[in-house]
Amino acid sequence: MDQPIKTGLLAFGMSGRIFHAPFLNANPGFSLEAVAERHTKKAAQFYPNIKSYDTLEEVINHPDLELVVVNTPNYTHFELAKQVLQAGKHVLIEKPIAATAAEAKALFDLGRAVNREVFVYQNRRWDSDFKAVKEVLEMNYLGKLIEVHFRYDRWRPEIGPKAFKEKPMPASGILYDLGPHLLDQVISLFGKPIAFSKNTGSFRHLTEVPDYTSVHLQYPENLNIFVTASLLVANPLPAFVIHGTRGSFIKKRADVQEAQLDKGMSPLDLAYGLEEPGMDGELTCIDPETETMEATKIPSMKGDFMAIFDAVYHSICEGKPFPVTEEDILTQLAIIE
Repeated sequence: MDQPIKTGLLAFGMSGRIFHAPFLNANPGFSLEAVAERHTKKAAQFYPNIKSYDTLEEVINHPDLELVVVNTPNYTHFELAKQVLQAGKHVLIEKPIAATAAEAKALFDLGRAVNREVFVYQNRRWDSDFKAVKEVLEMNYLGKLIEVHFRYDRWRPEIGPKAFKEKPMPASGILYDLGPHLLDQVISLFGKPIAFSKNTGSFRHLTEVPDYTSVHLQYPENLNIFVTASLLVANPLPAFVIHGTRGSFIKKRADVQEAQLDKGMSPLDLAYGLEEPGMDGELTCIDPETETMEATKIPSMKGDFMAIFDAVYHSICEGKPFPVTEEDILTQLAIIE
């Protein structure tokens, strides 16, 4: 392996602590060099050699860095990513990359103009439960697909403390928070829909932004896909429900990576990414010989957020295509906005 990619983080809140720093530290393709901590200095407790700066600009303009992770509040992503690219660095941007497809397109165009890569952090493609869905679809167990449901159910009736999620500003509300996860999973499997419609609602007491959304995506051959996210579901439904002409697949949301990382588990731990027992998906299919229903438990492969960092490395150092494409992101934002 060549020299590791010198990388900086623009924040060390939940996103930096859980979703980025552990992987940049554990992956030999990266060297976690710098972080912006404008208030409380915490990063050095976990990474003693990291340099903590008081401003975002110090990290963005750091002469040694090659890659900067934009993991700041949603409404800042576009402007900060633009500054990173103009500073001559590759950029990895938390979802959503921007508030509009036009802004996202401008970032991709700028990346090409300055010969730097623009990566979008759609880590949920590497959730264990979604990987089980991919496996079932790739094996063609279900025949011709008829109806697909992807859900993100939570019970969070209180108004959260993060203003960028709870106040009416660009890229706020549930459609920009959970919508990118669900829509990216759908788009990664099925591509661009031929039509879509959506509904949003605001139901929590004193909420200023939508906390419910439902998107209906239509695909060729009359395939209908429904994406739903809500902060007021006391008894969550299965996260993935797929019906086809030969059977059905049902899978609960079971990925444990976020919880494990929050407790300090290393991505290199052998137990990392392994679902809890009893969370297997349920595949019910017609036996072609007996024409009877057969139910089978489908265990998931390990969840693996490290894969997105591997992909960033291979793209920068070897020129390999990044799996989350510009078209994927522009399609996603055209639906969201």
